[in-house]
Amino acid sequence: MAGVQPPPLRSLDDFLLCSARFAVPDVRDLDRWNNRIINNLLYYQSNYLVSALGLLLLVGYFQPFQLLVGAMVVTLIFLGFVWVAENQAPVRRFRRNHPSISVFAILLASYLLISVLGDVAVFLFGIAFPIMMVLVHASVRLRSLKNKLENKLESIGLKRTPMGLLLEALGQEQEAGS
Repeated sequence: MAGVQPPPLRSLDDFLLCSARFAVPDVRDLDRWNNRIINNLLYYQSNYLVSALGLLLLVGYFQPFQLLVGAMVVTLIFLGFVWVAENQAPVRRFRRNHPSISVFAILLASYLLISVLGDVAVFLFGIAFPIMMVLVHASVRLRSLKNKLENKLESIGLKRTPMGLLLEALGQEQEAGS
């Protein structure tokens, strides 16, 4: 974790308001859509973290225990998935070739485990909604020149960020910056 630098918080104007440009992605070109998502995740990661924490705090205010249970379940399943993917070659190849299905499988496994525990609503609104919000924004936000430059620095290894490490754990490091 040495050398990991949190990126700056992007301005609200750049993130959502006037200068932000949005467009529906071309769903027929999955590689380009995946590239847009990954690069936006890297560039706006601080904004996404603040937004998700705000939503989590709001849900946690109303349902603290259920949110904690949901967060622990998702964390444990994610860590288990990363551990299995690092130790099993077929799972590692699947993770690299099908990243969207891998993330969906983690969320589905979390959902099923939490439904057994009875905290489905808290999971859906407290954990899955912020993830959905981040993925929708990353999908429709068009990249700027500054975004592309920052992502290139990340991809050549000059900067290491928390989102870069997360994408690397999900097998997406080769996509970043392209």
